[in-house]
Amino acid sequence: MTMIALSIATFFSTLGGGMVALRFHDRLHYLLSFTAGVLLGVISFEVIPEIFELSQRHAFAASGAMVALVVGFLFFHSLEKFILIHRAHEGEYATHYHPNVGVLSAVALIGHSLLDGIGIGLAFQVSPVVGVSVALAVIAHDFCDGLNTVGLMLTHGNSRTRSAAMLLMDAVAPVIGAASTLLFELPPYALMLYLGFFAGFLLYIGISDILPQAHSKARAATAIRLIGLTALGSTFVFVSARSVA
Repeated sequence: MTMIALSIATFFSTLGGGMVALRFHDRLHYLLSFTAGVLLGVISFEVIPEIFELSQRHAFAASGAMVALVVGFLFFHSLEKFILIHRAHEGEYATHYHPNVGVLSAVALIGHSLLDGIGIGLAFQVSPVVGVSVALAVIAHDFCDGLNTVGLMLTHGNSRTRSAAMLLMDAVAPVIGAASTLLFELPPYALMLYLGFFAGFLLYIGISDILPQAHSKARAATAIRLIGLTALGSTFVFVSARSVA
């Protein structure tokens, strides 16, 4: 089944991100910039058009999905600020370690990855085209999740072995999430609300997480290339969406 195959791809994407975090740090900003463009393209050219198509097909008000988009954005913003509170500012303090904070932060990312997998499964309930597009966005994003899981663990003084164990759990989570959607099916209106909520999640991840990471250490000349890669990522999704349609 395509859905399960793509959810398994998230497993390898997450593992790949974690392995890169363990070995390389100097060129990640290029990949992150392209990933942010892919997420923006999926929202603009796949998810939101599908919301309006569902709205017209079933005579639903699309405003509910737009409210869900805002709720999704704010929900993940709150999740990051209150659960991953140390994430953005560790470098501003003197050297200190909080292994338990690293573990709790990684557990939050594992729960987040479980929702990623559920998102893939529900997208396939909307249509195969939307399912594939959302899965590609999640695969790209889960590479960054692997980076963040290992980074959080190591930053807070956890061992490489413990970090690798948390990475493995994070990689398995989206596969479990996707498989769980084989056990239930949502009605059309609930699917439309889900698409709005998931669009809010992707929007937050793209503009508040991945892009700032990509540009955090970029010089002016590099920044132009990074913006170009973001545009290329969005263009890639636009062309892909048109060719599939």
